[in-house]
Amino acid sequence: MLLLPRDLSPWGMFRNADWLVQSVMVGLAFASVLTWTVALAKSLELFGFKARLRKAHLVIAGARSLSEAEDRTGNASGAATRLLRAAVVELERSPDRSDREGIRERLAATIERIEATVGRQLARGTGILGTIGATAPFVGLFGTVWGIMNSFIGISKAHTTNFAVVAPGIAEALLATALGLAAAIPAVVIYNYLARSIAGCKALFANTGTEILNLTSREIVQPPERKRAPVMPARLPAQ
Repeated sequence: MLLLPRDLSPWGMFRNADWLVQSVMVGLAFASVLTWTVALAKSLELFGFKARLRKAHLVIAGARSLSEAEDRTGNASGAATRLLRAAVVELERSPDRSDREGIRERLAATIERIEATVGRQLARGTGILGTIGATAPFVGLFGTVWGIMNSFIGISKAHTTNFAVVAPGIAEALLATALGLAAAIPAVVIYNYLARSIAGCKALFANTGTEILNLTSREIVQPPERKRAPVMPARLPAQ
C-alpha cells in the first residue's frame, strides 16, 4: 500500500509533491513576488515622474520665452528640462534665424528622439509583467499535468481506485494551477494599469514638447526691422 500524506494543507501538499511540481510552485511564487515588487517600484517611479513633469509643464506653458522658462526651472533635472535645453542649444547653434523651417524641423526631430528615449525608460521593467501574465497559467498547468500523471502512477502501484488514494495527488496537482493563476491575474491587471499610466505620462510629455516648440517659434519669428530710407538733402533752386 502506498503511503499517502494526510496533511492536505497548502504547505503539506507542497512538501509531499513531486520535485518537479515543487520547482514549478517555487517558480510561480517567485514570479508573484516579482510582480508585486515591479508594481510598487514602477508605481512610485511613474508617480514621481508625472508630478515633476506636471510642474515643469505649467512653468513652460506660462513662460513667454525660452530664457524665461529656463530661468524659472532653474537647475532642476528631469525630462522636461532636457527638452528645454535642447531648444536652447538648437537656437545657439543656429545664429541665422532666417532658416525658420530648418530650425523647427531639427528641433522637432530632437524632441522626437528624446520622447522615444523617455518612453523606453518609462516602459522598462513592465515587459516582465506581460511575460508572467502570459506564461504563468501554462507553467501551472504543466505542474498540474505532471502531478496528475504521478497520481495515476500511484494508483497503478497501489492497485486500488480508492478516493483516499487519488485525492492527495490531484490536490497537489491543482495547487500548481492555483498558484499559476494567482501569479498571472495580478500581473495582467498591474501591467494594464502601468500601461495606462505610461500612456498618460507620454501624452503629458508630448504636450510639454509642443509648448517648447511654440516658444521656439515665437522667438525665431520676429518681425524684421524696417530700414529707414536715407534722407536726401533738398536741392536749392537754381539761381
